Amino acid sequence: MKKLSLSIALVLMSTLNIFAQSDIDMATGLRSSGKIYVVVLVMLVLFFGVASYLFILDRKITKLEKKQDQK
Repeated sequence: MKKLSLSIALVLMSTLNIFAQSDIDMATGLRSSGKIYVVVLVMLVLFFGVASYLFILDRKITKLEKKQDQK
C-alpha cells in the first residue's frame, strides 16, 4: 500500500510540473482569436455524449440482468 501511494504521489508531482509551464504558444493563439471556446465546447459535447451513452448502456444492462435473474 505504501508503494502504491508513493507511486501515485510521484505521478501527480510529475504532472504538476508539466502543467506549470506558462505561455504556451498554441493556447495563447487560440485564446487570442477566441477559438479556445470552440475547442472547449467540442470537448464538452464529446464528454457528455460519451457519458450519456454509458449511462444508457448501464441502464440497459441492469434491465437485462434483472430479467435474467427472474428466469
